[in-house]
Amino acid sequence: MKKILQSTLVLLFVWLMGNHAAKSQEYAPWQVGIFGGASPTLGTYHGDTARANIGYVGGLFADHYFRGGSFGIGIDARLLQHPLWGGDSVIFRNGFLATTFNNAKRFRHLGLAVGPTYQFRAGKFAAELFAKGGVLFQQFPDYQQELVYETADPRGGVVTQSLVVRKTANTSDRALAWMGVGGVRFNYEVARNLSVFVQGDYLSTFGTEFGGKPSEFFIEELPAMQPLTEGHFVDDPTLFFGKEPQLRRTFTQALNVAAGIKYAFGGKRKAKMVPTPGPEVAAAVAVPADTAQPRKKKDLVVVVKDKQTGLALSGVKVVISGEEVEHVGTTNANGEAERLTAAVSGDYRVTGEKNGIATTVVHITPADFQGSGAVIYKELLHDDPRFTLVGETVECDTDSKLAGIKTILTHEGTNANLSQISDTEGKFIYQLEQQSSYNVVANQAGKYSQTERVTTVGLDRSKTLYVTLKLGVCVLEEGASWVVKNILYDFDKSDIRRDAALVLDNVANILKQNPTLRIELSSHTDSRGNDAYNMQLSQRRADAAVAYLVSKGIDRGRMVARGYGETRLVNPCANGADCSEADHEQNRRTEINVLAY
Repeated sequence: MKKILQSTLVLLFVWLMGNHAAKSQEYAPWQVGIFGGASPTLGTYHGDTARANIGYVGGLFADHYFRGGSFGIGIDARLLQHPLWGGDSVIFRNGFLATTFNNAKRFRHLGLAVGPTYQFRAGKFAAELFAKGGVLFQQFPDYQQELVYETADPRGGVVTQSLVVRKTANTSDRALAWMGVGGVRFNYEVARNLSVFVQGDYLSTFGTEFGGKPSEFFIEELPAMQPLTEGHFVDDPTLFFGKEPQLRRTFTQALNVAAGIKYAFGGKRKAKMVPTPGPEVAAAVAVPADTAQPRKKKDLVVVVKDKQTGLALSGVKVVISGEEVEHVGTTNANGEAERLTAAVSGDYRVTGEKNGIATTVVHITPADFQGSGAVIYKELLHDDPRFTLVGETVECDTDSKLAGIKTILTHEGTNANLSQISDTEGKFIYQLEQQSSYNVVANQAGKYSQTERVTTVGLDRSKTLYVTLKLGVCVLEEGASWVVKNILYDFDKSDIRRDAALVLDNVANILKQNPTLRIELSSHTDSRGNDAYNMQLSQRRADAAVAYLVSKGIDRGRMVARGYGETRLVNPCANGADCSEADHEQNRRTEINVLAY
C-alpha cells in the first residue's frame, strides 16, 4: 500500500507540472509541499485502551486554488507511527508477568485524504486552513500479556500455571477506516514561489466499520484489582485481576505538529485586446482584462429558526454554495452561522440540516447584491416535530459540571436505548418524541446517579422546543448511601412494577460495572398501619428487589435485603402525628447503602 501511495503522489506531481506547462497562459496557482514532525496521541488511543505513545508524522500535499483566490482543494498523504507505552515485565516471588508480541511493538498508519483549503495572504506571510477526509490504512500491534506463576502441588513438587490478563482482540492486525484531518498552516516566503511553514492538525478516524469490517482497535483485559509488585506471592490471581474479561475499543486520533517546505507555481493571465477610446483610434492596443468593472461584494449572513416556535436554533449545519464557493458553517446560540465574507455578486443556494432533517432552501441572486448595505441576510426554517432534551451532568454534592460521563436514555414505551457522552461543558442532547416518557441515567464505573424521568406528555410543540435536565452524578465509596427515586409499589403489594424495574435496571448496571461493590438494599414504610405488619411488608419488598437484581445476573452474595418498616423515619411523622401525605411519602422509600467497595 505504501508503494501505491508513493506512485500516486509521483503521478500527481508529474500531472501538476504538465498542467502548469500546458496552461501557462492561465491563472491557476498550484502548490506542493513536504512535511514532518511529532504526533502526540489523544484520548483512549493514548490511554490504557491502546497505549499509543507520542510518535512521528511525515507526508506530502498538493493544493489547487481556484482563480487565484482564497478557496481551493487539495490532497494529503501521510505516514504516522506511534510506539506502545507500558507492557513492561514484572517479576514477583513465584512467577512473572510478561508481554509477547507477534509483530512490531507499534501502531503504523498510512492516510490519503482530499478536501477544501482556504488561504489568507499578507505580504510574505500566509495562513491556510484545511479540512480533508479520506481513508486510513491502519496496522495494529498484536500481543498478549500473560501471568505465569508456580504453586505447590499437594502430591509434591510445584505446578506452573498461567493466565492471559490482556490481549489484542482484533481479527486481523490490519484495518481500514474513514478518517478526517483538519488544521492550520503558517507560511513564510523565503524566495520566489518557495516557502517554509509550520502546521498543526488534528487527525481522527470515525465510524466503527469500513466495508463491513471493524475499523477500531480492540483490547480484551481482566480488570486490575491491585498493583502487582516484586514482593507479592501469587496463589490466587483473582486478588490481582478480575474474573470477567472486559472488551474495550478505541479509534485512532492524534494532534500533529510539523514543519516543512512548499513550492507554488501557476501561469499568467492572458492579455485581452480592446480598442482605445476616442476618434483618434487607429489600432487596438493591449489592455489587461483585469481593468474590467469588478463585481460587487457583500457578506452573507444566514440565521436558522425553529419553524414551530420561532426560536433561534443552534447546531445547524449551513451550506452556502455558488460561484465556485462552498461555505460550510454551524449556527451558534443565536441561530447565526459563520458569515461568508466578501462574496462576489452571483447566484448562491443556501441549505441547512440538523438531526437528519433538512431546513428550507433559499436562493441569493445578483439582484440581492444591488441594494444598499454591506450584508445580505437570509433566514432558514427547521421543522423537526420532536422536542430537544438539553441535559447537564453535574457533581451531586458541589453541582460543578462533569465532562465525559456516559448517559443512557430509555423510552418507557419501547425500551429503546440511546447513549451519549457529555461534552467538555457537561452537556448532552437527545431528541424526544411527542407524548412520550423517558428515563435518563449516568452509566460510568465508580459513579452512580438517580434514574431521572423526563416526559413530553402534555407539552405543546408549537410553544415548547427544549426540555432541560440536570443529572447529578455521585462517587461510589464505602459507607455512602442514597435514596433510590421512583421505586414504587402498589398498595399492600411487594411485586416489582414495570416502572420500578427500569430503575432497578440502573442498579444492576452499577453493580456490573463495579464488581467489588456490595450493597444493602433496604425498604422503609411510613408510620400508618400496624408496626409489625409494616416490618414484614418492607422485608418482602426488599427481598423482591434483590430477587429482581439476581434475575439480571447479580450474585446474591453481593446484596443484603433488609426491611426496616417504620423504624427509621426521616421526619417526626411517627404514630399519631398529624402529617400531610407529602410528609408520609418521604418515609416510604428504598435506600442503598454501600457495605464494601
